[in-house]
Amino acid sequence: MSTKPRAKEDETNVATNRRARFDFDIEEVYEAGLVLLGSEVKSLRDGGTSMGDGYVLVRGRELWLTNVHIPEYRHANRHNHEPLRARKLLLHQREIDEIIEGLEAKGRACIAMRIYFKRGIAKVELGLGRGKKAHDRREDIKERDAKREMDRARRDRG
Repeated sequence: MSTKPRAKEDETNVATNRRARFDFDIEEVYEAGLVLLGSEVKSLRDGGTSMGDGYVLVRGRELWLTNVHIPEYRHANRHNHEPLRARKLLLHQREIDEIIEGLEAKGRACIAMRIYFKRGIAKVELGLGRGKKAHDRREDIKERDAKREMDRARRDRG
């Protein structure tokens, strides 16, 4: 009996941290749920979220997402949320332990890479990695420019 291949899960991108891979050498990626208020979910669906400096803090044996700006929902009046409040991350305990162990290593950080909806549930993609030095960034730019030049030459030649 033949089965159809599963369709790609319905994911709607809300916000991405485009500088994450430029500023950090990402070694591991995790998917985490978020504990959100109703007005935050509605505001995420409206857009305008800023993730520029979003990172993960450890409090006890829990992980918290901080510095992610979810704007106030304009129709929520007095029951609105604080735009920069810390939000609890939902992960398996094994994953939490891996991230905490990774953060204890010198020079490593856990940053928010993107926020998206997966089957209607808000998720955040976390990247665990080391910060790049200026010379590392220059190397990445050189490699990207060289690849662009090779692609351009290959396209013009053919």
